[in-house]
Amino acid sequence: MRNRVLSVVAAAALAAGGLTTATLVNPATAAADGCFTFDSDLSEGDSGAAVEELQVRVAGWVSRGEHLTIDGEFGPATEAAVERFQEGYDIAPSGVVDAETREVLHALGQDDCTPEHFSYSEFDDNCGANNFEGGKVDAATAKENSRRVMWQLEAMRHKLGDVPLGITSGFRSVSCNDSVGGSSTSRHMYGETADLGIGANEHPQCTLYDAAHEAGFTEIIGPGAEGHNDHVHVANDPTPYSSAPNC
Repeated sequence: MRNRVLSVVAAAALAAGGLTTATLVNPATAAADGCFTFDSDLSEGDSGAAVEELQVRVAGWVSRGEHLTIDGEFGPATEAAVERFQEGYDIAPSGVVDAETREVLHALGQDDCTPEHFSYSEFDDNCGANNFEGGKVDAATAKENSRRVMWQLEAMRHKLGDVPLGITSGFRSVSCNDSVGGSSTSRHMYGETADLGIGANEHPQCTLYDAAHEAGFTEIIGPGAEGHNDHVHVANDPTPYSSAPNC
């Protein structure tokens, strides 16, 4: 899949340079992933399902401390996120989701709607239940919330040099959360969280903690905070909170 993304970017670069080649992908036939098709340009003022899916996919490309609202309305914040996404993938930053941008968005997506480098199986362990059942929200909502976290992590991963990010805890049912001593208000029970454990990640914890602030997460907890010396916790909590005294 990584080669797919790189080939799409390379083809776009050739086209931009005025070159022609028989191996260029035809956007009309190869653009879509199995989950969603962005079939036309999107720009500020647009709204609807395509904009909502776009926001999910660029939510990790916000400015430091910013959180992108997923509301299906293409406003200035979405435009700015699109520009950063374009810069991150060597596309001329216009803020408009044009054909070149759509190609990369599709190349990054998998047929089950997750991003290239993450999967539901990394989030649904749930104390061995391997599902999204039993949380504070229904299973479908918890699964969708986890997918949104994945796309933020995809952006964070890319910014950190495409070094893999290891997930050591994702969704937890209420009973699972209780059994591991989780907080009674934990966002794990909503599917809005990922824990990045020391043993599963090459990056130092403080590097992960810092990068999470530029990936749209609102709850970021790391080294020095009680119970978080062995992992960095990232979440989309309605009440922003950040703490890592040792960073």
